[in-house]
Amino acid sequence: MNHQRYFIELSYNGNNYHGWQIQPNAVTVQEVLNKALGTILRQPIETTGCGRTDTGVHATEFFAHFDQEVGDEPTSDLKLKTIDLRGLNALLPRDIAIKRIIPVAADAHARFDATLRSYQYHVHFQKDPFKEGFSWLLRDKPDVALMNQAAAILMEYTDFSCFSKSNTQVFTNNCKVSRAEWVEQADGSLIFHISADRFLRNMVRAIVGTLMMIGKKEIEPEAIRDIIESKSRGNAGTSVPAHGLYLTEVKYPSP
Repeated sequence: MNHQRYFIELSYNGNNYHGWQIQPNAVTVQEVLNKALGTILRQPIETTGCGRTDTGVHATEFFAHFDQEVGDEPTSDLKLKTIDLRGLNALLPRDIAIKRIIPVAADAHARFDATLRSYQYHVHFQKDPFKEGFSWLLRDKPDVALMNQAAAILMEYTDFSCFSKSNTQVFTNNCKVSRAEWVEQADGSLIFHISADRFLRNMVRAIVGTLMMIGKKEIEPEAIRDIIESKSRGNAGTSVPAHGLYLTEVKYPSP
Protein backbone atom coordinates (compact mmCIF):
# COMPACT_ATOMS: atom_id res chain seq x y z
CA MET A 1 0.00 0.00 0.00
CA ASN A 2 1.36 3.42 -1.00
CA HIS A 3 1.02 6.56 1.06
CA GLN A 4 0.89 10.25 0.21
CA ARG A 5 1.95 12.75 2.88
CA TYR A 6 0.21 16.10 3.25
CA PHE A 7 0.71 19.24 5.27
CA ILE A 8 -2.47 20.81 6.61
CA GLU A 9 -2.60 24.46 7.66
CA LEU A 10 -5.16 25.44 10.27
CA SER A 11 -6.04 27.96 12.95
CA TYR A 12 -7.98 27.52 16.16
CA ASN A 13 -9.44 29.22 19.20
CA GLY A 14 -8.02 27.24 22.10
CA ASN A 15 -10.53 28.19 24.78
CA ASN A 16 -12.52 24.95 24.49
CA TYR A 17 -9.57 22.58 24.15
CA HIS A 18 -6.96 21.00 26.38
CA GLY A 19 -4.25 22.00 23.95
CA TRP A 20 -3.27 20.49 20.61
CA GLN A 21 -2.03 17.04 21.57
CA ILE A 22 -4.33 14.09 22.21
CA GLN A 23 -4.85 13.38 25.91
CA PRO A 24 -6.93 10.80 27.78
CA ASN A 25 -10.28 12.10 29.08
CA ALA A 26 -9.86 15.57 27.53
CA VAL A 27 -10.93 17.14 24.23
CA THR A 28 -8.01 18.37 22.11
CA VAL A 29 -7.63 19.99 18.70
CA GLN A 30 -5.68 17.01 17.33
CA GLU A 31 -8.41 14.56 18.34
CA VAL A 32 -11.16 16.60 16.68
CA LEU A 33 -9.10 17.11 13.50
CA ASN A 34 -8.21 13.41 13.21
CA LYS A 35 -11.88 12.45 13.41
CA ALA A 36 -12.92 14.96 10.74
CA LEU A 37 -10.16 13.90 8.34
CA GLY A 38 -10.96 10.25 8.94
CA THR A 39 -14.59 10.89 8.07
CA ILE A 40 -13.73 12.74 4.85
CA LEU A 41 -11.11 10.22 3.70
CA ARG A 42 -12.90 7.13 5.03
CA GLN A 43 -9.77 5.76 6.67
CA PRO A 44 -8.05 6.24 10.05
CA ILE A 45 -5.95 9.42 10.05
CA GLU A 46 -3.29 10.39 12.60
CA THR A 47 -1.87 13.89 12.37
CA THR A 48 1.51 15.08 13.68
CA GLY A 49 1.59 18.72 14.76
CA CYS A 50 4.32 21.32 14.36
CA GLY A 51 4.39 21.55 18.15
CA ARG A 52 2.09 21.37 21.12
CA THR A 53 0.07 24.20 22.58
CA ASP A 54 -1.16 24.15 26.18
CA THR A 55 -4.76 24.22 27.35
CA GLY A 56 -6.43 27.48 26.30
CA VAL A 57 -3.65 28.65 23.96
CA HIS A 58 -4.71 29.83 20.50
CA ALA A 59 -3.10 29.43 17.07
CA THR A 60 -3.58 31.72 14.10
CA GLU A 61 -1.14 29.57 12.09
CA PHE A 62 -0.53 25.92 12.83
CA PHE A 63 0.73 23.09 10.63
CA ALA A 64 0.36 19.34 10.90
CA HIS A 65 1.13 16.45 8.59
CA PHE A 66 -0.65 13.19 7.92
CA ASP A 67 -0.40 10.23 5.56
CA GLN A 68 -3.22 8.97 3.35
CA GLU A 69 -3.30 5.44 2.00
CA VAL A 70 -3.55 5.81 -1.77
CA GLY A 71 -3.26 2.24 -3.00
CA ASP A 72 -1.01 1.17 -5.82
CA GLU A 73 -2.39 3.49 -8.49
CA PRO A 74 -0.34 6.70 -8.89
CA THR A 75 -3.52 8.68 -9.55
CA SER A 76 -5.52 7.27 -6.65
CA ASP A 77 -4.72 10.26 -4.41
CA LEU A 78 -6.63 12.72 -6.63
CA LYS A 79 -9.57 12.60 -4.23
CA LEU A 80 -7.70 14.56 -1.60
CA LYS A 81 -6.15 17.04 -4.02
CA THR A 82 -9.64 18.11 -5.06
CA ILE A 83 -11.16 17.94 -1.58
CA ASP A 84 -13.75 20.60 -0.80
CA LEU A 85 -12.27 22.52 2.15
CA ARG A 86 -15.73 23.82 2.93
CA GLY A 87 -16.85 20.23 3.41
CA LEU A 88 -14.01 19.53 5.82
CA ASN A 89 -14.60 22.78 7.68
CA ALA A 90 -18.30 21.94 7.91
CA LEU A 91 -17.39 18.80 9.86
CA LEU A 92 -15.26 20.81 12.29
CA PRO A 93 -16.54 23.05 15.07
CA ARG A 94 -16.52 26.79 14.46
CA ASP A 95 -13.39 27.31 16.56
CA ILE A 96 -11.17 25.24 14.21
CA ALA A 97 -10.60 26.34 10.60
CA ILE A 98 -8.67 24.56 7.83
CA LYS A 99 -6.89 26.93 5.43
CA ARG A 100 -5.22 24.57 2.96
CA ILE A 101 -3.92 21.04 2.38
CA ILE A 102 -0.59 20.64 0.61
CA PRO A 103 0.94 17.43 -0.86
CA VAL A 104 4.57 17.12 0.29
CA ALA A 105 7.50 14.72 0.10
CA ALA A 106 7.22 11.48 2.05
CA ASP A 107 9.88 12.55 4.54
CA ALA A 108 8.55 16.08 5.18
CA HIS A 109 7.85 16.61 8.88
CA ALA A 110 5.64 19.32 10.36
CA ARG A 111 7.58 19.45 13.63
CA PHE A 112 11.19 18.64 12.85
CA ASP A 113 11.41 20.59 9.56
CA ALA A 114 10.19 23.87 11.08
CA THR A 115 12.97 26.47 11.21
CA LEU A 116 11.17 29.29 13.05
CA ARG A 117 8.15 29.69 15.31
CA SER A 118 6.60 32.95 16.46
CA TYR A 119 4.24 33.67 19.33
CA GLN A 120 2.34 36.71 20.56
CA TYR A 121 1.10 37.42 24.06
CA HIS A 122 -1.73 39.97 24.39
CA VAL A 123 -2.34 42.20 27.42
CA HIS A 124 -5.00 44.90 27.89
CA PHE A 125 -5.84 47.29 30.71
CA GLN A 126 -9.51 48.21 30.34
CA LYS A 127 -12.44 45.83 30.62
CA ASP A 128 -13.43 44.76 27.10
CA PRO A 129 -15.99 42.00 26.45
CA PHE A 130 -14.49 41.39 23.00
CA LYS A 131 -11.07 40.59 24.48
CA GLU A 132 -12.41 38.27 27.16
CA GLY A 133 -10.72 34.91 26.68
CA PHE A 134 -8.28 36.32 24.14
CA SER A 135 -6.14 38.77 26.12
CA TRP A 136 -4.95 39.10 29.73
CA LEU A 137 -6.63 41.94 31.61
CA LEU A 138 -4.35 43.85 34.01
CA ARG A 139 -5.17 46.83 36.20
CA ASP A 140 -1.84 48.64 36.12
CA LYS A 141 0.33 49.18 33.07
CA PRO A 142 3.94 47.98 33.45
CA ASP A 143 7.01 49.90 32.32
CA VAL A 144 7.37 48.84 28.68
CA ALA A 145 10.86 50.30 28.27
CA LEU A 146 12.19 48.25 31.19
CA MET A 147 10.55 45.08 29.85
CA ASN A 148 12.07 45.62 26.41
CA GLN A 149 15.46 46.22 27.96
CA ALA A 150 15.22 42.82 29.63
CA ALA A 151 13.67 41.15 26.58
CA ALA A 152 16.69 42.13 24.46
CA ILE A 153 18.92 40.20 26.89
CA LEU A 154 17.09 36.97 26.00
CA MET A 155 18.76 36.99 22.60
CA GLU A 156 22.19 36.73 24.26
CA TYR A 157 21.42 33.27 25.70
CA THR A 158 20.51 29.82 24.40
CA ASP A 159 19.85 27.69 27.52
CA PHE A 160 16.36 28.52 28.78
CA SER A 161 15.96 25.79 31.40
CA CYS A 162 14.68 28.40 33.86
CA PHE A 163 11.58 28.98 31.71
CA SER A 164 10.78 25.34 31.02
CA LYS A 165 8.06 23.27 32.64
CA SER A 166 9.62 20.64 34.90
CA ASN A 167 10.05 17.00 33.88
CA THR A 168 9.63 17.49 30.15
CA GLN A 169 11.05 14.83 27.84
CA VAL A 170 13.39 16.87 25.64
CA PHE A 171 17.02 16.30 24.72
CA THR A 172 18.05 19.94 25.15
CA ASN A 173 16.75 23.17 26.63
CA ASN A 174 18.66 25.26 24.09
CA CYS A 175 16.70 27.66 21.88
CA LYS A 176 17.83 30.48 19.61
CA VAL A 177 15.63 33.53 20.19
CA SER A 178 15.67 35.93 17.23
CA ARG A 179 13.01 38.42 18.37
CA ALA A 180 11.69 39.43 21.80
CA GLU A 181 9.83 42.73 21.91
CA TRP A 182 6.82 44.43 23.48
CA VAL A 183 4.82 46.63 21.10
CA GLU A 184 2.21 49.11 22.34
CA GLN A 185 -1.01 49.28 20.33
CA ALA A 186 -3.12 52.33 19.47
CA ASP A 187 -5.68 51.45 22.16
CA GLY A 188 -2.98 51.22 24.83
CA SER A 189 -2.88 47.42 24.91
CA LEU A 190 0.42 45.52 24.61
CA ILE A 191 1.56 42.62 22.47
CA PHE A 192 4.73 40.69 23.23
CA HIS A 193 6.35 39.26 20.09
CA ILE A 194 8.83 36.41 20.39
CA SER A 195 10.41 34.22 17.70
CA ALA A 196 12.83 31.29 18.02
CA ASP A 197 13.88 28.13 16.27
CA ARG A 198 12.10 26.12 18.97
CA PHE A 199 10.33 26.63 22.29
CA LEU A 200 10.17 24.67 25.52
CA ARG A 201 6.90 23.78 27.22
CA ASN A 202 5.46 26.79 29.05
CA MET A 203 8.47 28.90 27.96
CA VAL A 204 6.66 31.94 26.56
CA ARG A 205 4.22 32.23 29.47
CA ALA A 206 7.11 31.98 31.96
CA ILE A 207 9.10 34.63 30.06
CA VAL A 208 6.11 37.00 30.04
CA GLY A 209 5.61 36.44 33.78
CA THR A 210 9.26 37.27 34.42
CA LEU A 211 9.17 40.37 32.23
CA MET A 212 6.07 41.53 34.11
CA MET A 213 8.06 41.41 37.36
CA ILE A 214 10.55 43.76 35.69
CA GLY A 215 7.81 45.98 34.29
CA LYS A 216 6.32 46.30 37.79
CA LYS A 217 9.81 47.23 39.06
CA GLU A 218 9.98 44.27 41.41
CA ILE A 219 13.40 43.37 39.99
CA GLU A 220 15.87 45.16 37.70
CA PRO A 221 16.14 44.30 33.98
CA GLU A 222 19.66 42.93 34.45
CA ALA A 223 18.28 40.43 37.00
CA ILE A 224 17.04 38.34 34.10
CA ARG A 225 20.67 37.30 33.53
CA ASP A 226 20.87 35.73 36.98
CA ILE A 227 17.53 33.99 36.41
CA ILE A 228 18.61 32.50 33.08
CA GLU A 229 22.05 31.50 34.33
CA SER A 230 20.54 29.79 37.41
CA LYS A 231 18.72 27.33 35.09
CA SER A 232 16.09 27.02 37.84
CA ARG A 233 12.39 27.39 37.09
CA GLY A 234 11.85 28.49 40.68
CA ASN A 235 13.77 31.73 40.08
CA ALA A 236 11.67 32.86 37.11
CA GLY A 237 8.28 34.55 37.24
CA THR A 238 4.89 32.89 37.48
CA SER A 239 3.39 31.64 34.22
CA VAL A 240 0.78 34.07 32.91
CA PRO A 241 -2.72 32.90 31.83
CA ALA A 242 -2.87 30.80 28.67
CA HIS A 243 -5.71 32.68 26.95
CA GLY A 244 -3.47 35.63 26.01
CA LEU A 245 -1.04 33.45 24.05
CA TYR A 246 -1.10 32.81 20.29
CA LEU A 247 1.09 30.76 17.98
CA THR A 248 1.18 33.09 14.97
CA GLU A 249 3.79 31.80 12.52
CA VAL A 250 5.65 28.62 11.61
CA LYS A 251 8.33 28.77 8.90
CA TYR A 252 9.79 25.96 6.80
CA PRO A 253 12.64 25.77 4.28
CA SER A 254 11.72 26.54 0.69
CA PRO A 255 9.97 25.07 -1.18
